[in-house]
Amino acid sequence: MTEPTTTEKEKKKPVPAGLSGRRAIPPNVSNAEEDEIPTMELTGLMPRGVNLQDFLEVQEVNIFSREYEINKREHHTDKYYNFKLIVRRGQPYHIQIQFNRPYNPQEDQFWIEYVIGRYPQQNKGTYIRIPLVRELESGKWGAKITHSENNYVGLTILSAPDCIVGKFRMYVAVLTPYGILRTRRNPDTDTYILFNPWCAEDAVFLDDEQQRQEYVLNDLGVIFYGDPDNIRSRSWNYGQFEEGVLDACLYLMDRAKLDLSGRGNPVKISRVGSAVINSQDDQGVLVGCWSNVYDYGVPPSTWTGSVDILLEYYSSKEPVRYGQCWVFAGVFNTFLRCIGIPARVITNFSSAHDNDANLQLDVFLDEDSKVDNKLTKDSIWNYHCWNEAWMARPDLPVGFGGWQAVDSTPQENSDGMYRCGPASVQAIKHGHVCFQFDSPFIFAEVNSDVVYSKVMKSGQKEVELIDKTHIGRLILTKELGMDGKKDVTEQYKFQEGTEEERLALDTALMYGVKKQVTQDAMPSAEVDMDFQVEDSTIGSDFKVIVTFKNNTKNRYTMKSYLSGNIVFYTGVSKTEFKNHSFDVTLEPARSQTTEVLIKASEYMSRLLEQASLHFFVTARVNETQKILARQKSAALKIPQVILKVPGEKAVGKEMTVIVEFTNPLNRELTEVLVRLDGPGVLRPIAKKFSKIARNSTLTWEEKCIPKRDGPRKLIASLNCDAIRHVYGELDIDIQSAV
Repeated sequence: MTEPTTTEKEKKKPVPAGLSGRRAIPPNVSNAEEDEIPTMELTGLMPRGVNLQDFLEVQEVNIFSREYEINKREHHTDKYYNFKLIVRRGQPYHIQIQFNRPYNPQEDQFWIEYVIGRYPQQNKGTYIRIPLVRELESGKWGAKITHSENNYVGLTILSAPDCIVGKFRMYVAVLTPYGILRTRRNPDTDTYILFNPWCAEDAVFLDDEQQRQEYVLNDLGVIFYGDPDNIRSRSWNYGQFEEGVLDACLYLMDRAKLDLSGRGNPVKISRVGSAVINSQDDQGVLVGCWSNVYDYGVPPSTWTGSVDILLEYYSSKEPVRYGQCWVFAGVFNTFLRCIGIPARVITNFSSAHDNDANLQLDVFLDEDSKVDNKLTKDSIWNYHCWNEAWMARPDLPVGFGGWQAVDSTPQENSDGMYRCGPASVQAIKHGHVCFQFDSPFIFAEVNSDVVYSKVMKSGQKEVELIDKTHIGRLILTKELGMDGKKDVTEQYKFQEGTEEERLALDTALMYGVKKQVTQDAMPSAEVDMDFQVEDSTIGSDFKVIVTFKNNTKNRYTMKSYLSGNIVFYTGVSKTEFKNHSFDVTLEPARSQTTEVLIKASEYMSRLLEQASLHFFVTARVNETQKILARQKSAALKIPQVILKVPGEKAVGKEMTVIVEFTNPLNRELTEVLVRLDGPGVLRPIAKKFSKIARNSTLTWEEKCIPKRDGPRKLIASLNCDAIRHVYGELDIDIQSAV
């Protein structure tokens, strides 16, 4: 730490021992452990005849921190339910100091100090002495006196656009002939400094106000799931402004053991964040579970938002049970938006989990063209959710900043920990998988081929068909300002079959991504085959409709197989519930349709939580011995929770929320957990019901007092062993207080 400057006259004055202002500042450690800077008290140590009133002394510091004050409005932090000062770096803010007497710039010298961590150091950015300047200079710390009247001095402070993000302790220091007189530790003047997407010099600068409103300030989101032919959505309460959430998010950086000096770098923060959101190897926030057994925890589909998860983790310091990909993505999105990094949730439908990055998923068929489930180990997730964070990438060549893919779902080890990213989305699209971090894995998730191979009785494998279009069929995020879908597929990959798409693949191969299959076993041009799964509600019968088309003047015959499987949404099969074979005769230039009936009795007793079914249809053309193969996932419709809010809806006035659910199954539901959430309206609350008889309706009334006006949303979930992923939501308009 640099010692304050003094005039030559002051240097000649005798300074009593202990009042020189010189203090050794030990090395920096965790932000979580505070160590107060000693206050220099002059009373009792001054020479006789010297009066304390002769020195400038701070009486009070006003940081204008309430939500209605100017600082929070200008810094877009007025939504945080936190009464301390919250500002964004690289942007001026205002404070006022009351002294014991009028400030005299010719005789008095004072400055502001910010410290973070136990042992702050100036060279690490954890001790900041803010100089008084005539004019604030962009890119540098500085404090400018804007007014001085009576005993009051107003200051405008400008922080550096690359400073540490976190919670700083503030001191005001006054230089005296006998040492430095500092204010005592005062938690009321603690200042949170966040990333600033509104500042052009900040690494997370986003030059679009509509996007900033959505990707930083929107505390409600929509997460898409299901399959490409049956896309579903659920609202998610990110809750980044709720009480305690900011402190919980800052704690995650402590838990991840990210050095304080690295906490101004969004690349480092997003990387350690992707690791600490899961508990796989660092006792992070969420325990992942895909087994359909959720003893000693909460089923992932029960969560309606991030607030309860983060606050429970912050309070207990123990991982919260349980999460799956959309829960990991929802909580990670809260973390990023809360500290000021623009972020959004991405859903990739038909997402490949390519363990060895060879850009292929292998499906093995026996000699009769039936799928061999014992040999087929690769899986295609019905969907997979990850995040994108917006930032500059000075560590990469120009042009690869912007959206970066980051994934906190623990799938693969990266540099010794379960984490993924940040990987430049632009680099993924163009096949530049040499750029850190984890680009090959994400490239494979959206660009792998599905390779169908026939396995002979001898064990020899022969490639029959390569499907280059199944993986990464659709990539979605929430649209700006509304709850609809925004298709971002072309941000990750060029259109299949184009010259640009082939160039991107060749580039990836050049940079070391392996590709095992060299022959080009394309689908047959003579005969086409496709199938559709009828929309159906859980518990009902439906049909799979298979269509064959003969594109030639020849007559063909074939043997076809349909396999229906109960699967986890990760594509891992639990059991086969349907195995149906049928013969097809195709006349020249004609089409033929076959309908296969799927009965509820065949799948209901073994159904998993997302009601996901997976169908393989394969056929071999007898005349040409060509293989036709298609696979699709289908999610049965699940009944919804109904929400109602009768009567007046206004800030500060009691409001009644009614939750209703009718049991559609031909059985009694037991141990039913219902969760209700509504940011700005009510805190997340859960209630357990012992049973719901078949065809009967559950009704729950909850009283609340809204805190915020404007358009708000209520979200509810219902879970029990027999049926999960039951949601409901309601848009309401809260009137302002009279």
